[in-house]
Amino acid sequence: MDIQYLGHSSFRIKGKNAVIVTDPYESQKVGFKFSKVDATIVTSSHDHDDHNAISQVEGEHKDVTGPGEYEIGGVSIFGIPSYHDDKQGQERGRNTIYVFNIDGVMVCHLGDLGHKLSEEEIGEIGNVDVLLVPVGGVYTIDAGEAAKTVAELEPKIVIPMHYKVDGLTLSLASQMEPVDSFIKEMGLEKVSDNKFSVTSDKLPEEMQLVVLERRT
Repeated sequence: MDIQYLGHSSFRIKGKNAVIVTDPYESQKVGFKFSKVDATIVTSSHDHDDHNAISQVEGEHKDVTGPGEYEIGGVSIFGIPSYHDDKQGQERGRNTIYVFNIDGVMVCHLGDLGHKLSEEEIGEIGNVDVLLVPVGGVYTIDAGEAAKTVAELEPKIVIPMHYKVDGLTLSLASQMEPVDSFIKEMGLEKVSDNKFSVTSDKLPEEMQLVVLERRT
């Protein structure tokens, strides 16, 4: 299974028989162009145009846009309801956490999670191999809260998303922290790459922090 970062909260996850794209975005909203990609499955964590631009993804794809259980192309998907803020959605609405079982690897995409996870939510998420976690703050949990969430879920691999980078629109960049804040909170040596590959039989024994370069 290969994971590429498309920027913001969007990833392309390629398995043996399926390709997932998470949270595709409108380029004008985010500030840089959404990469030309295809998929068989597209997920959107919530209905904001920097996370729900499903039409940007090429190919014939099944779209998943909310909580529930799905089985598509040999991939099991579990959507867990959560909130975009710490006021039960009163400020920014709802958010869906997705857990994918793709090629035997459990991947959790937290979307724009805006609050501490409850014990019930942690139980629903279950065992996580790869955690895609927002770290930029304001619109989501911040670096410190993200590090606590990682400690609660205990994934094998942590990949941060939704943080300040060059090219973001001013409205986003002025509100978000860079990834360095999260790296400092984690206290782990980071691995930097433009693609991360993993299989169910070769997961690391110690937690690994992977910072992916955006695919352009």
